[in-house]
Amino acid sequence: MTKLRVLLVAPNVDGTDVGEAFVAFKWAEALAEIVDLTVLSFERAGRRPLSEQLPKARVVTWPEPTWATRNERLNAMLKPAWPVFCRHVRKWIKAAKADGTVFDVAHQLMPQAARYASPLYGCGVPYVIGPLGGALETPQGFKSEMGAAAWYTRLRVMDKWRLSNDPWLRRSYSEADIVLGVAPYMRDVLGDISLKRFEPVLELGIDDVAPVVTRQDGTEKLKLLHVGRAVRTKGLRDVVRALALLKDRPGITLTSAGAGEEVDLCKQEADRLGVADRVTFLGRIPREQVEDLYRDADVFAFPSFREPAGGVLYEAMRWGLPIISARRGGPDWIVDDTCGVKLSVTTPYALSQDVADAVRRLVGDPELRANLGRNARAKVAREGLWPAKAKALLALYKTIL
Repeated sequence: MTKLRVLLVAPNVDGTDVGEAFVAFKWAEALAEIVDLTVLSFERAGRRPLSEQLPKARVVTWPEPTWATRNERLNAMLKPAWPVFCRHVRKWIKAAKADGTVFDVAHQLMPQAARYASPLYGCGVPYVIGPLGGALETPQGFKSEMGAAAWYTRLRVMDKWRLSNDPWLRRSYSEADIVLGVAPYMRDVLGDISLKRFEPVLELGIDDVAPVVTRQDGTEKLKLLHVGRAVRTKGLRDVVRALALLKDRPGITLTSAGAGEEVDLCKQEADRLGVADRVTFLGRIPREQVEDLYRDADVFAFPSFREPAGGVLYEAMRWGLPIISARRGGPDWIVDDTCGVKLSVTTPYALSQDVADAVRRLVGDPELRANLGRNARAKVAREGLWPAKAKALLALYKTIL
């Protein structure tokens, strides 16, 4: 049977990198097993060639402009070389069509942010965009606790205006055969744009599930774990405050893995609230040690209130951990009542109180913890393995032909 001919477009695809580039690579690697795949991307000097990383795909790359990579945070946020990449893509597609090359579907996989007009518009190939993510606003009740942000991150406030007024951006999405979002909330973010079709598709995946772990079944001790970049939105401060509401349960402890400005603030909060002896801040640690933390923990407490997706949730679920998360953004879609406890987000006080209530419930019910953990592991095994995700995406491609 002839394989579908798919053109995959992303500014960065790299299995040796992190973030969007790594996720794009995992999608490409999985798709190359089941479709006739051509990948268009930048390539960064000094990295392993993408053609070697993806031997089962046709790979076309252009050098990533060095001026765009001098500030990695700004580059990740604004993608200043995006217009350059778009010109390369459109020129290549035009030349390929002139040579008789035909694609069944084109897919702009990245960038994840919805602020970039697509080069696939008007190229004569059915196309897919996404999964798009981001664009979640900070809840009003938390704004007073947000620290200062770099100037370019504040440009995100323009995204909503552009989605309503930028004709090129709106046209990119309205003409796409399918627009994918990392979670259902992205349909609301896209506002009044008339889409042909919207589908939620989580961009994250896993290679395998972890070994089954037998955890403690008592009601006195509970090891909470929080993993993530230490910024206010990830909810670490709220878990620390929850511990202060659980002083009658001294066997409940918290371990935090992740670096950032929030670590020092949370240490001060733990001291102020008298729970410093029950919290361990590890900062940035190697991946192997993070895996050990997942194995040894009892509950994954991650009430991130501005989370578009939530890769750490998949990591924790892979290890069979019950989840405490926010009923907002990506976590609201990833976690359901069979595998975790989801909390509403209104104010810092209410969230810390709800975290404490959820922990109190879980520490007193070992059977509930075990059931939630088993269901979390089963859910991520069912939905999150890369081959399964690629097959589901292929099925979406076929529906538009």
